[in-house]
Amino acid sequence: MDFWGGLDQLLATQDLIIERPKGSRHPRYNDAVYPLDYGHLQGTTSNDCCEIDVWRGSLKGVGLVGVICTADLKKKDAELKLLVDCTDAEMQKIEAFHNVGMVGLLIKRPMPDK
Repeated sequence: MDFWGGLDQLLATQDLIIERPKGSRHPRYNDAVYPLDYGHLQGTTSNDCCEIDVWRGSLKGVGLVGVICTADLKKKDAELKLLVDCTDAEMQKIEAFHNVGMVGLLIKRPMPDK
């Protein structure tokens, strides 16, 4: 199984819980408004000992389209966040969100040739 297939399996077997709907504000940083639905995969563990974070876009049924790798120098941590059902424009919004107060690198999933 490859990297993307492993993440697909996690998405297929774990419940996606949306904690912060699109337009909501971060609980500690009131200026940070979530551009898309944001949550986690229940029953998983990430580097920060919390569950794996997920951004969910407006497309339905597309699945995993990429990841964003983040480094938060204030917290001194790094994480991988999954991007599910996102358009290209939505992925750009997520990348911009993660490049304020921290750094984020967007990695789009390679799509097979048609």
